[in-house]
Amino acid sequence: MNSVTPHFDYVAAEVSKGVATVGLEADRPVIFGVITSDTIEQAIERAGTKAGNRGWDAALSLLEMVDLLRKVG
Repeated sequence: MNSVTPHFDYVAAEVSKGVATVGLEADRPVIFGVITSDTIEQAIERAGTKAGNRGWDAALSLLEMVDLLRKVG
């Protein structure tokens, strides 16, 4: 969660870079399913209430990518 210091920005950027690196180096689908939020309320909303369930969305994307890769090769 975000705060008054730039720590959130540093952590979020490095996590994003790390997931991107794994995605480029892995021989399988890698889905970015990390919730970044400014408040606990925002995080809860993104975890399955008002704003949908981002974890579910990420898992579904991964399964769709696995299925697609099986079909093409």
